[in-house]
Amino acid sequence: MSETLRAAIVTREYPPEIYGGAGVHVEYLVRALRKHVDVRVHAFGKARSAPEVAGSYEPWAELAGSEPELAALRTLSVDLLAARDVRGSDLVHTHTWYANFAGHLAKLAYGMPHVMTSHSLEPLRPWKVEQLGGGYAISSFCERTAIVAADAVIAVSNAMKADILTAYPGVDASRVHVIHNGIEPEEYRPVGGTDALARFGIDPAWTYVVFVGRVTRQKGIVHLLRAARHVDRDVRFVLCAGEADTPEIGAEFRALCAEIQAERGGIIVVEGMLKRPDVAELLSHARVFVCPSVYEPFGIVNLEAMACGAPVVASAVGGIPEIVVEGETGYLVEFEADGTAKNEPRDAEKFARALAAAITSLARDPERARRFGAAGRKRVVEHFSWNAIAERTAELYANLVRT
Repeated sequence: MSETLRAAIVTREYPPEIYGGAGVHVEYLVRALRKHVDVRVHAFGKARSAPEVAGSYEPWAELAGSEPELAALRTLSVDLLAARDVRGSDLVHTHTWYANFAGHLAKLAYGMPHVMTSHSLEPLRPWKVEQLGGGYAISSFCERTAIVAADAVIAVSNAMKADILTAYPGVDASRVHVIHNGIEPEEYRPVGGTDALARFGIDPAWTYVVFVGRVTRQKGIVHLLRAARHVDRDVRFVLCAGEADTPEIGAEFRALCAEIQAERGGIIVVEGMLKRPDVAELLSHARVFVCPSVYEPFGIVNLEAMACGAPVVASAVGGIPEIVVEGETGYLVEFEADGTAKNEPRDAEKFARALAAAITSLARDPERARRFGAAGRKRVVEHFSWNAIAERTAELYANLVRT
């Protein structure tokens, strides 16, 4: 394959502005892809000095305002600028609905193939209307328009491919390619240091459970808090809680934290986005990592935990069962949705108790936890390499450009 193939990557997140799994994916994918193709990144946000970044775009100032639908319109203004600048590329590859419309416009304007990686699906996140208001209809339009017309859709799991074909029956299954997310196991690995633990007030001798994620309906952090009621009181819960989707969700989280703290104690909240070495340290010393998500197309944070030698307790949703091996690297907890827009568990108490039972099993058995953690690390190294993912992505690019 020629190394002169020119690929334009359009993404909302790129270093140093990364806040979620999709951004982590793009960062490492680009790093590995540069060994195979000429990559040019077009990113939302302030100017960046990295040589692979061809453009950074701020939204139009005329669209400033606090109304939720304006946030979606600001996204479209960035898409217009990015679509203008990818001209001359051999193909365009977009990530998340924020960038999908830029890729669709570039396909129409320049006739270049459009590849889109689907990290989540708007029809399966109806609770986003709580955050976006009328902007949710705009985000849904952007995703639907792009995914139906894209030359190739990359699904980050087999479960995600099935969801795509269900949510968008107009998409030809032959155009959907499963390429899993990956991880850099040298950055996420077991570490012995405790400096970060000391800064956050965590005693390394504690038996503690850790959560890493945003405060959002999707990540299910409130269900983990409810599960804490049914776990031995000597087990602490370290919640590395990123930004809340809305002030209301943030307030609900803080109120529940205070309630559970008053009932049992042992709740430690670490706010904001943490540096990766700090996250790796917290994961390395944890007895259990918990991912109580109600929706997770892949769940890269589970790979991060496994790479650090932490056993995982996770909801059996989306792509997570393709990562966590039941009874070998952790435990999968059955999740049955209630069918409402908030995607709550049909029986919230049953779900909380099931999470608690799995956590308790590992909390009380350090040898099993160690064994699961070692197996998880081995699985990550053997099956989720970014180099292999980049090779498959570059091969897909080449096939599209040749046709």
